[in-house]
Amino acid sequence: MKSPDLNRFIIGPRLVLTFAVLIALIVGGNGLLLWQFHIAREQTDSLNAVSQQVISVLRLQDTLRSFHQQLDEIAKTQDARRLTVEVAPLRSSLLIETQRTRDVVTHFPPEIKVDPAFLPTLEAIEITLPSQLDAISALATSGDWEAVRRRLANELKPLETQTSVLIKSMDQEVSAELTQAVVRMNGVQRRILFIVPATAIVTLFIAGFLGWAITRRIILLRLEERIEERTRIARELHDTLLQGVISASMQLHIAVDCLPADSPSRPAFARILQLHKQVIDEGRNAVRGFRATDIEAHELGGALSRVPQELNFQDATDFRVIVEGRPQSLHPVIRDEVYAISREALVNAFRHSRANHIRVDVDYSSSHLRVLVWDDGCGIDTQVQASGRDGHWGLSGMRERAHRIGGKLKVLSRPGAGTEVELRVPGEIAFESHSSSASAWFGGVFRRFAATTVNPDHR
Repeated sequence: MKSPDLNRFIIGPRLVLTFAVLIALIVGGNGLLLWQFHIAREQTDSLNAVSQQVISVLRLQDTLRSFHQQLDEIAKTQDARRLTVEVAPLRSSLLIETQRTRDVVTHFPPEIKVDPAFLPTLEAIEITLPSQLDAISALATSGDWEAVRRRLANELKPLETQTSVLIKSMDQEVSAELTQAVVRMNGVQRRILFIVPATAIVTLFIAGFLGWAITRRIILLRLEERIEERTRIARELHDTLLQGVISASMQLHIAVDCLPADSPSRPAFARILQLHKQVIDEGRNAVRGFRATDIEAHELGGALSRVPQELNFQDATDFRVIVEGRPQSLHPVIRDEVYAISREALVNAFRHSRANHIRVDVDYSSSHLRVLVWDDGCGIDTQVQASGRDGHWGLSGMRERAHRIGGKLKVLSRPGAGTEVELRVPGEIAFESHSSSASAWFGGVFRRFAATTVNPDHR
């Protein structure tokens, strides 16, 4: 049989939501990291594009300058034939360099900015240069070398000047772009230095969460198996041993009723019947201790007040249960163990103390849960307090239960002076409202609870 309270330990929607949020943080962190690398790549591509523009224009300027110098040298020699022969390859090399420069620009990605004066300068060279060279060749053939020199100065020199202005403009653009890139890359670096550790921390939380959830699930399964096994044992004891004893007691009652009223054997049989009744009561008490309690998490005081009726105690003892503080919901495992310890102390008080007054104090404090079972009976011998009675495990079992849940059990008693049994459990362990700070405690509590089994007995 599965205890319904154990459902509280199953991973619910809030834990699933927490897990989903952590996963989303990891995915988001990795996405931000990739985006920062994308920004860094865009900055690098932009700088590279501007640099390629500058390099292309520098090459073009160098080719124009070389072309102009060679034409000046030919004009000085006034050799028309040489000019006609050498102009063609010079013009071809200059146009090839111009086309190469244009190819560099046209292969840039669309997001890369190109200097507005760049393409018009290339077009001016491609359109102006052939016509000017044809005119220079015609003037050289006619022998007008003065006109050749003027045309070289007035038509070709401005192209060099235009490329120089373009280079200066691009150099300023590169400087500005480089300054912005440094600022942006520093920002990217800072964001990466934040995102990487944050993602690592979240990943660590994910691993810890999974480990905690898996461990808790394993402990839960072990706890369920233990409860099922205890329930099975209780059922077997009830259906076999306890029913057999009850049947034997009934047969004995019939046999005693058949005896003559003045039979000397009647007193002996009466003692045997009384012993049978005690064995049956103790057996039922033991079977009840094997089963998980079905009390509500905040009704500990009410459950303890019903113990005398459950055990059918008919004496005239004054019995009271006093609850102090606002009742709080207890963790199911803690509730069951506290109830078992308190019930054992209460049963002992009714059975053995011969007290006139028995009181149970249940104190719900913000820092602890405290249960005190007090009686004004005959008390407990010091030797019994230290080592228990032979063949009985009540006090030692209560101490072991208290230790398992991280609580403290204190027994104060003297012969003839009554007894006090006090159980104190820290609030972060006992109360469900402290569950966020008690997860580490509960790992040890569950392990101890699942690893050991202590059967309740009498002191």
